[in-house]
Amino acid sequence: MSVANSSEFAVGWGTLSLINAGLAQGKGRSGLNWWLLSLLLGPIATLLIVVMEPLPPRA
Repeated sequence: MSVANSSEFAVGWGTLSLINAGLAQGKGRSGLNWWLLSLLLGPIATLLIVVMEPLPPRA
């Protein structure tokens, strides 16, 4: 893997983690926690966020 491919991979992974944080916040979950988890798990975290039910609104 060349340096250009490595940097593109890192940019894509980082972008995915930010998207996951936004998805998590939309479902009432912690964006920061999911951002950190997404840095480690990437697409697996995306799958988890998508299949989880949204949290009920706080009273």
